[in-house]
Amino acid sequence: MQGLDWLSLFLRWFHVIAGVAWIGASFYFIWLDNSLRTPPEWKQKKGIKGDLWAIHGGGFYEVAKYAYGPETMPSTLHWFKWEAYTTWLSGFALLIVVYYFGASAYLIDPSVNALSPAHAILSGLGVIFGGLAFYEAACRSPLAKSPKAFALFLIVLLCIAAWLTAQLFSGRGAYIHVGALVGTIMVANVFLNIMPNQRKMVAAVAAKQDIDPAWGASAKLRSVHNNYLTLPLLFIMISNHYPMTYQHPQNWLVLIAIMALSAWIRHFFNLKHQDVIKPSILVSGALGMLALAIWVSWPHGSAPTQPATSLSETAPTTDKTPLQAKVDALIHTHCVGCHSSAPTDDIFKVAPLGVKFDNWNDIARYGPQIYQRVAVSKDMPFLNKTGMTDAERQQIADWYLNQQ
Repeated sequence: MQGLDWLSLFLRWFHVIAGVAWIGASFYFIWLDNSLRTPPEWKQKKGIKGDLWAIHGGGFYEVAKYAYGPETMPSTLHWFKWEAYTTWLSGFALLIVVYYFGASAYLIDPSVNALSPAHAILSGLGVIFGGLAFYEAACRSPLAKSPKAFALFLIVLLCIAAWLTAQLFSGRGAYIHVGALVGTIMVANVFLNIMPNQRKMVAAVAAKQDIDPAWGASAKLRSVHNNYLTLPLLFIMISNHYPMTYQHPQNWLVLIAIMALSAWIRHFFNLKHQDVIKPSILVSGALGMLALAIWVSWPHGSAPTQPATSLSETAPTTDKTPLQAKVDALIHTHCVGCHSSAPTDDIFKVAPLGVKFDNWNDIARYGPQIYQRVAVSKDMPFLNKTGMTDAERQQIADWYLNQQ
């Protein structure tokens, strides 16, 4: 169990590092492209389409973009691809380690859909790669020639994905699979379109042949798609820390609203790079986020009005062993205040990470996580605010290890 935790740690760390590199490069080049201005005539005669000056790190930089390409291909040409590839590879590996190896705990919620682990995993892969297939087909169709029509298609695709995953998986599982779909679309844009078209351009310039304008236009379109999808994806990457979003009864609508608002706010900065300032976008985006927060925080009637006084009352019909009964009582005493459908804790009003111990079945399926967090790392209960003793932690360890 600890081995998986360490693997998860290193994968998540690497994923964040690679993601920072990819997103940083993406934001920089979108800013760069939008900030280029018409150069002086002498530069235009050299084939320069746009330029800009910048200062950073104590030095001046002059950046130029060629309409065709340099007269002689430089010996060193910097490509930007591995930032995207390593982000996706590490993210997909993390999905497997956390959500597929731990499908019964983190991906499957019996109250939503009692899937088997194999069925849940196959459904998740179907959403990711099936959604990618629909997106790629649309990009290669006449629909891509109309930005507004394509934007509408993409919104519909993501709405369907969000709704479908919310019917299949736990709230956390649903969000992470929409994020995996978005991330897969973004890296596929790099792998299937941007990089091949750039290779064609390099080969054409090196051979002094004409460049097909469609190569650059197609790559630029995919880059713009990635730009608008970045902020929604970043939210999904941190969403597991905020269960009030993915545990909401209409969690898929919450996700779509946050994605739409964050893309709208990104639009402000894209316009700003072109010297078009529209504060109304930021104001409307902020008001939208406020309205969303009020809606999500508004009391709803999905939680039981009278939580069970004992987990034993909701246990399976089979009798528990004496050790199981002790663990049942310990979980009820130390954990259910936070981890239930109706938390009574003074701070946590929604079950942290969506983990609920409403009955013995829940306790059993979260057994590995309970053992790791309570008996091994001892970071739960949170700040040990309920005063769990080492002897009680040992009882939980004995229960879990006796099952193995």
